[in-house]
Amino acid sequence: MTRVAAVDCGTNSIRLLVADADPATGELVDLDRRMTIVRLGQGVDRTGRLAPEALQRTFAACREYAAIIKEHGAERLRFVATSASRDAENRDEFVRGVLDILGVEPEVISGDQEAAFSFTGATKELAGGDHLPKPYLVVDIGGGSTEFVVGDDRVRAARSVDVGCVRMTERHLVRDGVVSDPPSEEQIAAMRADIEAALDLAEQTVPLREARTLVGLAGSVTTVSAIAQELPEYDSGAIHHSRVSHAKVREITEWLLRSTHAERAAVPSMHPGRVDVIGAGALVLLSIMERIGAQEVVVSEHDILDGIAWSVA
Repeated sequence: MTRVAAVDCGTNSIRLLVADADPATGELVDLDRRMTIVRLGQGVDRTGRLAPEALQRTFAACREYAAIIKEHGAERLRFVATSASRDAENRDEFVRGVLDILGVEPEVISGDQEAAFSFTGATKELAGGDHLPKPYLVVDIGGGSTEFVVGDDRVRAARSVDVGCVRMTERHLVRDGVVSDPPSEEQIAAMRADIEAALDLAEQTVPLREARTLVGLAGSVTTVSAIAQELPEYDSGAIHHSRVSHAKVREITEWLLRSTHAERAAVPSMHPGRVDVIGAGALVLLSIMERIGAQEVVVSEHDILDGIAWSVA
């Protein structure tokens, strides 16, 4: 076993995994897995820069994670940064801050690298079973971007497109600095058109409709699963490898898009940091399912973070 630490810093959240990895058996044993909503991508789509307050929230989470990594005695650490820090003019400020706190330089990876990590993390466990037909389409719906990967035992094609729950919310559902509560039909239609255009772009590279199993990753998808199961609190064990039908995803998405902030916040499995962006994330998932004719989505709690950990091990 090799004790490794992986950090995935996205547009909406920063996550840590400390685990013991055994490449010979394909076993990854979690020691600590956690997530903090930092909204690093706040305003990036509009300004092209990382906001000072967003950087401070992210650095505070990094200090907390540094203590956990030290406590567990991880031998190796890899810090991967995705969509928001790829897009920002002042990303050097972000890189310097992380290096000072954690002692490693964040790798601002490409969308293709992000997709490959997501695929490995999501499918390594599934590969041993025969119950889910291949090829898989792994969809990682993040804050600023969504990754599409088709593969069986390895990646065949991948594409990252700029639609995510934070980016779509900020672009279409914010008026005068406030998220519409609930959004208008016109706002939803504009957001849907943006998502459909991104799917057109993804299909230029990735044969989405060839997939026989849709695997959904990240907070928007896992939250939809939690709502579908009416969980009394967020429960990773119940969510991991759950299946949600197309009809249920549509029902939940329609409710999220017509609900108020207070109604969404009252859902017991809802993370406070997702209340304003979950409607957009669910619409991305629904649009993908409709595009490829998927009757269900298999939900995975193992994603890019696990893929990063395997790359270190």
